[in-house]
Amino acid sequence: MPIRIPEKKLITVQRRSLPSDFAMPQMELAEGHYSIGLILTGDRRIITPFGQFDAHAGDVTTMPPLVYHRTFSTSETPYTNYLIKVSDKLEKRFAKEIDASLWQQVFEQKLLCFTTEKQLHIEHIMQDMYVIFEKKEHYSETLLTGLLFHLVVYLYENNIESSKHFFKEELSREIMDAMFYMEQHYAEELHIAEAASEAGFSEGYFSRLFSSQTGLSFTDYLINIRIRHAKELLIQTDKTVSEIAFETGFSNGDYFSSSFSKREGMTPSAFRKRNK
Repeated sequence: MPIRIPEKKLITVQRRSLPSDFAMPQMELAEGHYSIGLILTGDRRIITPFGQFDAHAGDVTTMPPLVYHRTFSTSETPYTNYLIKVSDKLEKRFAKEIDASLWQQVFEQKLLCFTTEKQLHIEHIMQDMYVIFEKKEHYSETLLTGLLFHLVVYLYENNIESSKHFFKEELSREIMDAMFYMEQHYAEELHIAEAASEAGFSEGYFSRLFSSQTGLSFTDYLINIRIRHAKELLIQTDKTVSEIAFETGFSNGDYFSSSFSKREGMTPSAFRKRNK
């Protein structure tokens, strides 16, 4: 469970520097507080029972209380961010002074994206909040509350459409654990029996449950993970297509190329040329 806000605090602000492979060890939910995070560097995948999305530098993630979620890296870039935790007591004050529905819409989004100009403004707000929080003056919480309310309104007014994938059904914790296991072992010769064992189900039951909840078969979901990592390597390295195929868990270069072309509409080499 995430560390709770100290009992007498309404807001805490952190600036975190974490290794590129940092991952939440298990599904977690917050009790009694909301969170707002700004990614400064790094790339993260967030899984909730209702959907998954990828967040990158400049993106803002929000999470209300009592929603199970898990995050992990999707690149080798070190992970740094600002993380603000907000007591649910401030939700009531915001609703009274500004707009209850606005607050809910911001935190229900989970992922908010912005233009470069807006990203810089958000970073400045969070930087100011971090400085004020670290000073620990007797009036700090009053200043932080004002900046928080400004931030929430700014996020609501300037958010642009972001890419999210919503699941066919609400995910069970066992399926989310299996998905996390797949993300950690995609480069290996991974079989459905291993993921089913991680979830604690028989292979047949797991296969049906996985497809009904995610809308994808185990194999298709695994290939999507592998191709996502392959795209990073195509753009960021000079490794050959065959090297990338083996490094991301494909049995051979031809199978990798055909799977990639089917999903991306172009060969790996064409993708690399366009994006490099």
